[in-house]
Amino acid sequence: MIIVTGAVGFIGSCLISKLNQENFNAIVAVDRFDNPTKNKNLVGKRLWKQIERDEFIVWLDQHYEEVEFIFHLGARTDTTTSDKALLQKLNTNYTKALWQRCEKYQIPLVYASSAATYGQGEYGYEDDEAIIPQLKPLNLYGVSKNEFDKWALQQKEKPFFWVGLKFFNVYGPNEYHKGRMASVIWHTFNQLKATGKMKLFRSHHPNFEDGKQKRDFIYVKDVVEVCYFLMHHRKNSGIYNLGTGQARTFLALTRAVFKALEKEEHIEFIDIPEDIRGKYQYFTEAKMGKLRSIGYEKPFTALEEGVREYVKDYLLAHQYM
Repeated sequence: MIIVTGAVGFIGSCLISKLNQENFNAIVAVDRFDNPTKNKNLVGKRLWKQIERDEFIVWLDQHYEEVEFIFHLGARTDTTTSDKALLQKLNTNYTKALWQRCEKYQIPLVYASSAATYGQGEYGYEDDEAIIPQLKPLNLYGVSKNEFDKWALQQKEKPFFWVGLKFFNVYGPNEYHKGRMASVIWHTFNQLKATGKMKLFRSHHPNFEDGKQKRDFIYVKDVVEVCYFLMHHRKNSGIYNLGTGQARTFLALTRAVFKALEKEEHIEFIDIPEDIRGKYQYFTEAKMGKLRSIGYEKPFTALEEGVREYVKDYLLAHQYM
């Protein structure tokens, strides 16, 4: 069987859809199942079992011989939270407990890291494991992810195959529940429906014009394709970037949504909220040579194509992947 933690969430539920498409149906979904909106992400999925997050480690100790692979995508992903203890518990210590069991029981593991670990990019965006101890994340979420990456690299005892994936800005279906943390595409779509216009953050950095802040936006379908590749690859363990390798502006992204909806552009700029202004990334761009070097060859979806499909096939009809 295959374990997916964070199964009710955005990327986890899309991964389960991909696994079902490939006829993997003995899937254990691990998460909290107390959010009716999030639970809709699992409707129609073929699962063997659902296990509460807080019960999973004990369950794994009892059923490890049946487990073929673990995707650990569950995490506290709110980049604005100030609860350091909660992030330490859920993002760092929980992952350590899972890692130790994957090493002990020889279960391959893919876990979610984050591009938030790169901070302002002082050391670039190369997934060189040598620079990980020097990185300076801008928020406690990024710190919690980087702390685990550093810990993993220090371990002498490791799972026989393991990968940490530094997700860049992922967008796509099944993020209806994310609210403030949802992608700019989701926010643009909903603002256009409500007001006919989109508000973007004004730049507070002298090197960037308003709307010209750049991020590496990656379609969730590309993310799950990489996960599926790694499930079969099972060699070349390490920490890898997962973006497209091409940064795009928020203006380009927003204009793609207007075009997909066949609406006239109407964009306004507002100040970045004070609580995140000092922790705002103005530029991210994944260096993707490392993943390519181990044999991943599929192209990544162009931003305009991904936005068009997401808007037309999912958001307009409120469909799920």
